[in-house]
Amino acid sequence: MAPSTTVPSVTDIEVPETFLKKRKQNEKAREERLTAATAAHKAAHAKRKVIFKRAESYVKQYLAKEQEEIRLKRAARASGDFYVPAEPKIYFVIRIRGINEIAPKPRKILQLFRLLQINNGVFLKVTKATQQMLRLVEPYVAYGEPNLKSIRELIYKRGYGKVNKQRIPLANNAVIEGKLGKYDILCMEDLVHEIATAGPNFKQASNFLWPFKLSNPTGGWRTRKFKHFIQGGDFGDRESNINKLIRQMN
Repeated sequence: MAPSTTVPSVTDIEVPETFLKKRKQNEKAREERLTAATAAHKAAHAKRKVIFKRAESYVKQYLAKEQEEIRLKRAARASGDFYVPAEPKIYFVIRIRGINEIAPKPRKILQLFRLLQINNGVFLKVTKATQQMLRLVEPYVAYGEPNLKSIRELIYKRGYGKVNKQRIPLANNAVIEGKLGKYDILCMEDLVHEIATAGPNFKQASNFLWPFKLSNPTGGWRTRKFKHFIQGGDFGDRESNINKLIRQMN
């Protein structure tokens, strides 16, 4: 008859202390991850609400401005006067010619404007200095006052940010907030609003945007780019007609 053997129960097996410590650490780490995820979800939800409210307020501002312009035009027409719109606050500048036979000064200005390639475009704040520089590079650029629709389409469709000297797509608001959050620019609509209104942080917002890489205009250029726009050519100040060119190149 074989001797009887006693099988130890699970409760009798002594679990190594290192294993218990490891299990406790894993449980603690899991709890911390869950807490962090919950906090992040709440923060994201709160931020979405802020962004939504801001977007609503921007729409109201744009509509109020539009209605005020209509009112002023009607008042001017009723009194037999002409309505003179306000001076533009920003320009959108597109480089349309290469560097062949270009003088050093215009070349340097194009570099300052970050217009390093043909069909590059940038937003510029209208100041006395920028207007003087634009006159010097006028044969090489087309520019004018972009409307809100053009600004929004450019940023949403062709917008890239400059992060650590890299060209990063604006795939989500985190890219914008990471670079411009300290200026209270948290999302795409904040960025559009800052550019469209030439806000106090316009310079930072504009410099964050990588120069827009546009296509050749649909149907091609009107001439060989050597005539001014008002003479039937392509270069120079197009005023509000820049919006039509942006549509053709975007």
